[in-house]
Amino acid sequence: MLKTMSRQWPGAGFSLLLVAAMLGGALIGEVAPPVAAWLEVHVDATLLCLVTLLLFGVPGRRGVTGGSATQVGFLVLAVALNFAVVPWLGYAIAWLVLPGQPLLMLGLAIYFMAPCTDWFLGFTRLANGNVALGTALIPLNMAMQLLLYPAYLPLFAGQDVMVSAGMPWITLWQWFLLPLVVAVLLHQGLRRFLGDGRFQQVLRWADRLVPWVLAVLVLEIFSANITVIVSQAENFAFLLLGAMLFFAATYLLGEAASRRFALKYPEHVLLTMTLAARNAPLMLAVTMAVLPGQPLVHAAIVAGMLLEFPHLALLRHVLLGQKARCGATVPMARATIPD
Repeated sequence: MLKTMSRQWPGAGFSLLLVAAMLGGALIGEVAPPVAAWLEVHVDATLLCLVTLLLFGVPGRRGVTGGSATQVGFLVLAVALNFAVVPWLGYAIAWLVLPGQPLLMLGLAIYFMAPCTDWFLGFTRLANGNVALGTALIPLNMAMQLLLYPAYLPLFAGQDVMVSAGMPWITLWQWFLLPLVVAVLLHQGLRRFLGDGRFQQVLRWADRLVPWVLAVLVLEIFSANITVIVSQAENFAFLLLGAMLFFAATYLLGEAASRRFALKYPEHVLLTMTLAARNAPLMLAVTMAVLPGQPLVHAAIVAGMLLEFPHLALLRHVLLGQKARCGATVPMARATIPD
């Protein structure tokens, strides 16, 4: 069913998988507390597995080499918007829809904080965007979000959630250095042993495994913390409202930037997708490591994911419609990307 649904509406299968994991975890937490306790014990192992899988594929996605001034200008534009504008836009939206709910607001802001490093390329390809240039964004996005997370987290948490100044850096070192070393060694070893052709199949299988490991983690979160999460059930609609507002705002931001810098259609698609798609799996893993005792923060990140894939599928249709109406380029202002 998930596979058929995904072909008809890309990403719908993933959203259904997340909903099933949330409901399954809630049911286990209510009717089988011993099972929920057993699942909670294995959260750390699931986290390490998820992080290793996420890092495993990054070295295999090669970007453009020796880029032109226009390509470099696009990368500068995308990174600036993704890390200097979008996080604060997301924080403002989270503050607007969840006043007086600091934990849920923080979780939603964290979800908005970091751009995707993998599946946004799939939707870029489906909308006939510039996939080759998009691969160059992957290592940039990964490095920037891990470097900036410890800086943004205390600012977004404020006085309501205690985050010591050095804790995020220490946690990132402990939780991501080892998985990174394992992922890189495994990546290089398997590539040499299997050859490029077979190794690409391994990468595809690793990518397909990520949603299922993420679903297990969501199951564990909801089964172990269902009482706390249910106590905030009335705010769930505001989480979804915040996600909707964010997706609308990033779409408008992408349209404005594309027109301002006269992007051609393939780059317009790429910018729109990278601004919309968020790196929720990695942000969830990082946040569970840095803030292990905050299930409402974790649940808010999960809730943000529910609308993301349907939104990316909708963006694909909107962008392809623009292409059909306007031709190979989207009409832009006369300005160009600064070299």
